[in-house]
Amino acid sequence: MAAATYHERRGELLTYFDRTAVEAWKRLTSDAPVSGIRATVRAGREMMRATLLSWLPEDLSGLRILDAGCGTGSLAVAAAARGADVVAVDLSPTLIGLARERAEAQHLRGRVTFHAGDMLDPCFGTFDHVVAMDSLIHYRAADAVEAIAGLAARTRLSILFTFAPRTPALALMHAVGRLFPRGDRAPAIEPVGPRRLGRLIASEEALSGWRLGRTRRVSRGFYTSQAQELVRQW
Repeated sequence: MAAATYHERRGELLTYFDRTAVEAWKRLTSDAPVSGIRATVRAGREMMRATLLSWLPEDLSGLRILDAGCGTGSLAVAAAARGADVVAVDLSPTLIGLARERAEAQHLRGRVTFHAGDMLDPCFGTFDHVVAMDSLIHYRAADAVEAIAGLAARTRLSILFTFAPRTPALALMHAVGRLFPRGDRAPAIEPVGPRRLGRLIASEEALSGWRLGRTRRVSRGFYTSQAQELVRQW
């Protein structure tokens, strides 16, 4: 069961992404012109999305994938275009509505269904692969690992997720961010060192049948995130 702190942060994220930052995310995830800072975030996110997609089989026909925290649906649509049956979940009903609109214009080999809700909800069923791109970075490391363990119970092959690596540059960005008025701030990112994250995963009993796989850090201007593969051992 997700910790109370997970649910508290979930509420903050819902308010931010469904109300405060909706217009900014619409622009960031489109071809619309954006500021130099946001352009680096857009470029970093595109590189991260490409990394995670490259860790999935090229032909996804017959595979069921959960896009946990799908935002406006770019990764979900790309996976469906490769034949996957994708369940795309996000807290924000507004972003889910936008994702549906954008997906309708695509010609997909597979299919994608969008849902507003909690990515950990077991009602979505079981999956071959789970992808959680930048959807766990706002949670404390222990809560994020607990969430991953919950997803692992319903996943057959791999979980691909990202975390905010603890680096001096990221710490500086956070310090600068605290200078902005509280109402203008995004929910805080929770950095964690890769070694500590590895120890938390290794100590989680529910993940005893899983092993760490590939990892890759993406840094582009104001975007820094690290991809991590978690693979089930058979």
